[in-house]
Amino acid sequence: MTEKKNIEFIVNPISGTSGKKFVAKLIEEYLDMGRYNDYKILQTKRAGHATELARKAAQQGMDVVCAIGGDGTVNEVASGLVHSQTALAIIPSGSGNGLARHLRIPTDPLSAIKIINHGQVHTMDYGLMNNRPFFCTCGVGFDAFISQRFAESGKRGPASYLENILKSSLNYHPETYEVEMVNKLDGKDVHETCKAFLISCANASQYGNNAYIAPSASVRDGIMDVTILEPFTAIEAPQIAIQLFNGTLSQNSRIKTFQCQKLTIHRSSAGVAHFDGDPIQTGKTIQVELVPNGLLCLSPREEGVPDVEERVQSFITENIRNMYSKTEEIIQENLRRSQRIAQLNKDLFRKLTGK
Repeated sequence: MTEKKNIEFIVNPISGTSGKKFVAKLIEEYLDMGRYNDYKILQTKRAGHATELARKAAQQGMDVVCAIGGDGTVNEVASGLVHSQTALAIIPSGSGNGLARHLRIPTDPLSAIKIINHGQVHTMDYGLMNNRPFFCTCGVGFDAFISQRFAESGKRGPASYLENILKSSLNYHPETYEVEMVNKLDGKDVHETCKAFLISCANASQYGNNAYIAPSASVRDGIMDVTILEPFTAIEAPQIAIQLFNGTLSQNSRIKTFQCQKLTIHRSSAGVAHFDGDPIQTGKTIQVELVPNGLLCLSPREEGVPDVEERVQSFITENIRNMYSKTEEIIQENLRRSQRIAQLNKDLFRKLTGK
């Protein structure tokens, strides 16, 4: 008989999209208790709390820690699990879900729970940007600028992200960077100066929302994929956007791609950068490196850009999931209102009758 595994769930109650209570109900109903022992669902209370909880779970010998949330929550949980024997699992419920999408973990929570029940463990790489872990992408330029605007807006979801892109793209001024790459795949180091709209360092293939900035990237190849997008005209923007979402961006003439293990970016002044979509202020110099095989994760064997049929099916499933989550919210809110009305009626009855 296979020994049961210990699993813990860490949820960020305010991250990404809604429906966390719905996810908790699905875990209760569908988690394979023949494979896992009794579980706990822990809620984060502040930034960085998920890392603390995950690290403590790893120190206690937990077999699996599952992040329920968006890319920020996944980053925090994974950061607490690197170089341990505890595997990361993901139930995506964020606005982008970049790592989950790359790992082919469905955004439908029931299907994600089935991945956990299957229990297939793989090793994956992760990156460091100025010693801060990232698992999907990091970078400077327009994507970092947008991540800052997105965070400041207080709104979540693809619509808000697209709104910030459209409002900012025509007014954004590309910067000049000096780029040094060490251990480039062809054995040669690179040192060049370039004006760039953005520089993205990718462990995984996409930012999130199926925006594939590095379509060929793999989290299991020990190599970081670097994408440099040169300045472009307004006429070229629609084509770049289409290629970003259909996985053919590397074919664009404005794109330079490299593979390396270490990268140094120099810029003229301090400013914003991003790691896994979260903005951070950094100095003039940014050091990026890839750490091979530093994390265990529960995921399908396949990764990267799915075929068109799979993307269409994922889109349909995700929208159905969102519909169910919204329905659950409406039901719960109506129940709370009914309970409040009933209580008010009781209070009024007591005042009128003295009973």
